[in-house]
Amino acid sequence: MEGADPSWASGSGSISDREASVSVQQGVGSYENPQAVRQLTHETLARLGLPSDFIKPGDRVVLKPNWVKEHDERHPEPGHWEHVVTHPSVIEAVVDWVAPQLNGRGSITICDAPQTDSSFERLRRYCDFDRLEKEWQQRYPGITIQFVDLRPEEWHAVDGVTVSKKALPGDPEGSTHVRLDDASEFVGFHGEGRLFGASFDMAETNARHQGSRHDYLLCRTPMEADVVINLPKLKTHKKVGLTCALKNLVGINANKNWLPHHTEGTPEDGGDQFPAATRKARLENAWMGRAKRFLADRPRLSRCFVPLKKLGRLYFGDTQQVVRSGNWYGNDTCWRMVLDLNKCLFFFDGEGNRRRRPRRYLAIVDGIVGGEGNGPMAPDPKPSGVILAGIHPLAVDCVAATLMGFDWERLPLLKRAFEMNRLNFVGFGPKNIEIRSNVPKWAGGLAEMEEVLHFRPHFGWVGALERKPQSLSE
Repeated sequence: MEGADPSWASGSGSISDREASVSVQQGVGSYENPQAVRQLTHETLARLGLPSDFIKPGDRVVLKPNWVKEHDERHPEPGHWEHVVTHPSVIEAVVDWVAPQLNGRGSITICDAPQTDSSFERLRRYCDFDRLEKEWQQRYPGITIQFVDLRPEEWHAVDGVTVSKKALPGDPEGSTHVRLDDASEFVGFHGEGRLFGASFDMAETNARHQGSRHDYLLCRTPMEADVVINLPKLKTHKKVGLTCALKNLVGINANKNWLPHHTEGTPEDGGDQFPAATRKARLENAWMGRAKRFLADRPRLSRCFVPLKKLGRLYFGDTQQVVRSGNWYGNDTCWRMVLDLNKCLFFFDGEGNRRRRPRRYLAIVDGIVGGEGNGPMAPDPKPSGVILAGIHPLAVDCVAATLMGFDWERLPLLKRAFEMNRLNFVGFGPKNIEIRSNVPKWAGGLAEMEEVLHFRPHFGWVGALERKPQSLSE
């Protein structure tokens, strides 16, 4: 691979204090007052101390929120969404921070590739896109501000089974094919050939990750942006423990089935789909495996599978109560995919070539009302009143995990990020992370954080990631 590694991303050169700094401000406890949300967001950014030219006139700025399918479509009220997706008042606050710095030139694209069976129309109504676009056009003339659904297709699912697919325009700039190959975290992975992605078509997923070949199809708009502002939600996650800045990049993909989510089987046979080789696990794996292979290219026939799945749930148990599909702390697959996606963003451009200059990147985490328990799709609200910000996703995520009451060293996604040998985008160690906060007991290093928020983990992670009580006073 050609192209010079940025010094901060190659692990060489001096450590930048700014890269390992994270601003955490606590204030407003709800979204009822948009002005208070705006003020807290801007205070968080001011405490971070970004350079004055971080955003320049004429820049193409991408805002990447966390838009996922709301877990209970029977309840479209805001109270059932605010702990699941990045709140529109936070998005609006960030736009109002970015736009004046563009000085009448440039663009702001607010985009995501939500879960394939999400309704972008429902997201549009919830976030009130039409009103915001109109107001921004009047407030910031000369700047193009738009919302974009990056997905190439939308699936219609019945009880979790895809029964039809509808083509969508996708990213107006097209897609970017990135070949990580020997720089991938999947090199030498024992799950080769049994990787499961986003659909029943396992052949497609495994074709993209075999031997020395490991590649991804990414949306070109974020890959070509001058500035990427990641806007994740502070939530738990069933496959990687927490979903924050690193994990939120799943939403820049043009084909989610290229993303391995788990490895079929149990640990006894090298898989992480189930935590143990019980009789039910073996039976479910065999039965579901045959069904997946048969229905892979037959979405219409999948409708016939819905009643069978309901019967299977009665015997095998509901996913909200039973660990399956890699939804537990033993998932050794998903964290690799997440780190690969971050390598793609930091090291490659819109043409799929190696970048020659570091990408300007900022993460702003919506933790005013977070999500705990069965995240990311069905969490319970966790009012926290916080906004986090930093220019490195790993620093932000380590602070977020600690703030949630988790031990970052017990999360493979975070621990293994510090151990990457190939295309390492981390140029600092955990001891270099500095927290700047208006809460005195949070300011300082990770080990000094006291009186954290104690999020309840996903049930598949209970007992596997919580911060030990004695460490809070170390």
